[in-house]
Amino acid sequence: MIELKSDMLQFSFPDVHPDAKMSIDFQRTLRIPDDGGEYPLPAGLGRFPLRHVDDFGGRAPALWLERGGIMLPMYQSEAMWLNFRPVAADGRRSSYPFAVKVAAGKVNAVSGEEWTAGIHRDPQDYMVIPAQPWLDGFCVERGLIRQFVAMPLGAGYSAEEQLTGAARHGGLQIAVFPMKREVFETRFPKTDRVGRHAFSPAAMPAPLACPLPDMGLAPGGRMRQEIREDRFEMGDWDLRNGSRCFVHLANSLLWRMITGENPPTTPPTTREYAEAGLPWFDLYAADREALLGSKVLAGLKSVADLGGLGKEQVREGRF
Repeated sequence: MIELKSDMLQFSFPDVHPDAKMSIDFQRTLRIPDDGGEYPLPAGLGRFPLRHVDDFGGRAPALWLERGGIMLPMYQSEAMWLNFRPVAADGRRSSYPFAVKVAAGKVNAVSGEEWTAGIHRDPQDYMVIPAQPWLDGFCVERGLIRQFVAMPLGAGYSAEEQLTGAARHGGLQIAVFPMKREVFETRFPKTDRVGRHAFSPAAMPAPLACPLPDMGLAPGGRMRQEIREDRFEMGDWDLRNGSRCFVHLANSLLWRMITGENPPTTPPTTREYAEAGLPWFDLYAADREALLGSKVLAGLKSVADLGGLGKEQVREGRF
């Protein structure tokens, strides 16, 4: 079952286990500089507002209605990270584990391969929750990702267009698979979870609208983040009871046209973020192996590489 509550995408599997519940929210954040350097993780600046596509049947694009799912507004000047929230299991020392697969368009954000059903180990094309608390971008090397940034679909910047040569899907696809009930009931001590903070700065720049309505996710700056290796057996995951959801990205103009609502204001620049004293985060676990990263994704060109930003914009963090 998939529900939308408080701008969070909630997955539950009551037929598997009453505690098999988790949610995902999509955090707004600034675009880190796309200058070849490596940066820590910026804080979340609040959840993107989420709406059911089906609630706007007369105004949403036909292809979105065909696929269903949810939509959110995203400026070209901002980035996104996915926040995974497992629900504490009643009377147990662990939240329920899940295998979560994320793709930008049809390109898997972990393996770089085309979207396929199920999950795979060689190479691993999914993340394990709660071991993986968040995902900020495309896994390009061990311990490094390229940030999820928004670009107009059809301009050649998105990972989907670079790897497939076509702009057919855009947005995100997310698939969630719970652990089998019998496996969960015999495993797991409690694991401490330290959350990443979300901030709401008082002063924000004025909105910047994108010229094209459909948005895709492109690789931005390089960020330090590990994608953890799955320590469980493939047979531990209940692949018969998975759920999938499409997440469509709308620019500010399309969002207003469909919903009649104003999108949030744009996030601060890198300079404004630092001057405000907002924190950066590192996520490292010495007791866990990180994936090597995808050679396919490592070959992607960033937005700056493709000429989407001028040198002055990269230096100032204004994009």
